[in-house]
Amino acid sequence: MDIVVDSLLEGARRATGVVCVIDVFRAFTTAAVALANGASRIVMTASIEEALALRARGTVDLCMGEARGRMAEGFDFGNSPFAVSRADLRGKAIAQRTSAGAQGIVAARHATRLYATALVTAGATARACLAASARVGVAHGAGMGVAHGAGMGVAHGASTVSLVAMGKDGLARTDEDELCALHIRNLLEGRPGNRDAVRQAILAGGDAGRFSPADPPHTFPEDLEIALDIDRYDFAVAVAIEDGRPVARMERVG
Repeated sequence: MDIVVDSLLEGARRATGVVCVIDVFRAFTTAAVALANGASRIVMTASIEEALALRARGTVDLCMGEARGRMAEGFDFGNSPFAVSRADLRGKAIAQRTSAGAQGIVAARHATRLYATALVTAGATARACLAASARVGVAHGAGMGVAHGAGMGVAHGASTVSLVAMGKDGLARTDEDELCALHIRNLLEGRPGNRDAVRQAILAGGDAGRFSPADPPHTFPEDLEIALDIDRYDFAVAVAIEDGRPVARMERVG
């Protein structure tokens, strides 16, 4: 297995094999919380307009996410895992648009399997990547289907795992996403990693300070606590193409 650590939107565009698009603060922390709270699926979109249109057509029930760090106008939730953690989302389909994570998912067109990744799902995502890489055989035809809409679940035998730290708006690197990538690389290579060290390094950085004071509905201090609760969940957030759009659901690997 070849492990590639890359960054930003260009890294997502380059990524091949099993691809983990990483957004700790806060897109994929929020996505994991939403699924844990009962959401049936999350449709990831590149634009606010697309998300709102999906809700207007009844394809999804709710919209969540941000533009420039602020809850998008007309959305039901911002990019806050804490706010989403207090909502009953049982059976709800959600459209998510963010400035970094969702853009990376849309851009990762060469993935054979795709995961929306954060520290809250780091261990489960590493297990899912190892399971995907261990499968024997190669998908037929044009390969995996982000670009071709074939659906990701049919891909097998990926020999590359690409860990893409999305950073701020997919344009500037951030500690939390880069450290999440390195932590998952450690797990993939058979080392236990050091969750406390990862957490403390992120808390020592500048980005952690932006969660205090609270700025509802955009940010809450509790967002930071949830985002740094490493392995909070025992599932990965797997993304497959459905009707031409990336759709995230829980994936558990024994």
